Amino acid sequence: MKFTINREQLLAPLQQIVSVIERRQTMPILSNVLIAVSDQSVVLTGTDLEIQIVAKLDLQDFDEGEITVPARKFLDICRLLPSEAEIKIEVQGDKVKVTSGRSRFSLSSLDADDYPEFSEAELEHQFVINAGDFKKALSKTMFCMANQDVRYYLNGLMMNVSNSKLKLVASDGHRLSIYKGEIGVATGFEERIIIPRKGVLELSRLLDDSDAELNIQFSSSNIKIIIKNLVFSAKLVDAKYPDFSKVFEQEFFAPINIPKQRLKEALTRVAILANEKFKGVGFDMSEDLLKISAHNPEHDEAEEELMIEYQGEPLSIAFNAQYLLDAISNLESEEAVLTIAQNASSCFIEDPSDESFKFIVMPMRL
Repeated sequence: MKFTINREQLLAPLQQIVSVIERRQTMPILSNVLIAVSDQSVVLTGTDLEIQIVAKLDLQDFDEGEITVPARKFLDICRLLPSEAEIKIEVQGDKVKVTSGRSRFSLSSLDADDYPEFSEAELEHQFVINAGDFKKALSKTMFCMANQDVRYYLNGLMMNVSNSKLKLVASDGHRLSIYKGEIGVATGFEERIIIPRKGVLELSRLLDDSDAELNIQFSSSNIKIIIKNLVFSAKLVDAKYPDFSKVFEQEFFAPINIPKQRLKEALTRVAILANEKFKGVGFDMSEDLLKISAHNPEHDEAEEELMIEYQGEPLSIAFNAQYLLDAISNLESEEAVLTIAQNASSCFIEDPSDESFKFIVMPMRL
């Protein structure tokens, strides 16, 4: 196997592939990237057996063959070569020679026949969506995903396709984000799947061209997304996502409109003296006034007052300040609309200019 390629053509896809490869592997070959040359192209593959990224690049000068090389070492070599350098890669025995100008490197390799195959079921459903729209949907929801929760279905993001409508939902049990959008064309099916946390994070990183078109294919166990010359694949979380619809079926107090920036700044200041572990802040609402307060085990205290339009009964409730800040930071208008359930079980945070997404934060005890 032998081929020559420009550094700029190779570097970006190689970086995207290496990001899915875990540093610590039970199988040494999983630390490698698979390089296969045939049909005037080189195909690069990286996987951790749960997620896989494949990139296909065009070639002019090549001899066919395949091999695996240490992924991070190969990436570091390519990254540190001069811009626009021509890189020549050639297999010599059990070594891979990488040369560029006066630079020469020799990497140990492992046989491509031993590289594990990514098992993939037949993908029954598919649709096409704009990459910018899908990235926005991910960014409005993914920050609410759980991380290593025993309820493993929360360690991911639920995607629901209902004909031409798309819904993404993420929750860690203490907060929930929902995004509703349009696919643009009728798909003719209704399905819901859970994409694992790592897959969501990697996918979000891949969507760097907002004008690109995504071809999304999935079954009950796998998802494949084709993005230009990249193919992203992931195994899905085998579980049923909990029914969250009951959170909408309750009585609410009147919505409260608060200038987003003022609320964000007040929360940030008060949170300095909140308990470091729980980050709890108190909300005390009375006529046209919101008082935000915090205290900690060292008996430090903070308090801020904001003028609001509120005519209801006095209300006291507490929230995790970071959860509120995460939600408010994702609003794009100048106003935040807070709607609190009458039984004080949840608080909805919405953008008055965009009804496609909403955030729900559960209260906490101080």
